[in-house]
Amino acid sequence: MTYITAILLGLIQGVAEFLPISSSGHLAIVQNLLGMKEAGEVPEFFDVLLHLGTLLAVFVAYWRDICDMVVEFFRGAGDLIHGTTPTPVPPARRLILLIIVGTLPLVAVLPIRKLVQGLSANMVFIGCALIVTGFLLFGSDLMRKGRKTEKNATWLDVLFVGVGQAIATMPGISRSGMTITAGCFVGFERKFAVRFSFLMSIPAILGANILSIGDAIGEGVNWAELPMYLAGVVTAAVVGYLCIRLLKMIADKGRFGFFAYYCWAVGVLTLVLNAVL
Repeated sequence: MTYITAILLGLIQGVAEFLPISSSGHLAIVQNLLGMKEAGEVPEFFDVLLHLGTLLAVFVAYWRDICDMVVEFFRGAGDLIHGTTPTPVPPARRLILLIIVGTLPLVAVLPIRKLVQGLSANMVFIGCALIVTGFLLFGSDLMRKGRKTEKNATWLDVLFVGVGQAIATMPGISRSGMTITAGCFVGFERKFAVRFSFLMSIPAILGANILSIGDAIGEGVNWAELPMYLAGVVTAAVVGYLCIRLLKMIADKGRFGFFAYYCWAVGVLTLVLNAVL
């Protein structure tokens, strides 16, 4: 590991985690191009830290929503104890419940987690998955603008989005692309589809890292490389925040077509390079 490699991987993580182009797919492609084909060549501990860096970007970008949800969580607990739950339920409190329901489908992935992670070594699968992501994004532009937000989205709506997130655990399938497209499909307002996608990433990223941290520490941590890891984490956090801001602006215009063409190009290039090399 070098500083250049760490910063490069942090840059890829920050850009691809939030822009709908698949961070896991891009990291796998870059690692392959850099000759990091063996599992031990990219420390799992560093991979965990990179995801925590992008999680920090979500907290900074949506700190108002997160603060509101934290306050409503404690208010909701108090209302349950005293039997005084208001009607209608406050939007921030309802958003907490929607995120919980949307996260449930990830439980179905747990038994096959290692199998899904193993797909990152299959460049043919990743190339095809990126092409599929492109079609999803292209299709999202064809959908009519929805009007649903946390105030009127149904449990089935968010469960459908959650299934999309579970499918997106496969490398090459963009998590943000899949969840935003699923949200648009069920009638979410585009701004809300983006906001819900990123807020729903918080328990998903935390859960994935909790499951991975034991394996990462068991693999061994090279503390001498910690400054390099931190350089990658800072890069992922800063770039991730800027990409969230960018995607918010794109959501206002409702055009994700550029990302579709990009995913198609990278997917085809990946298949060609895999065949040639």
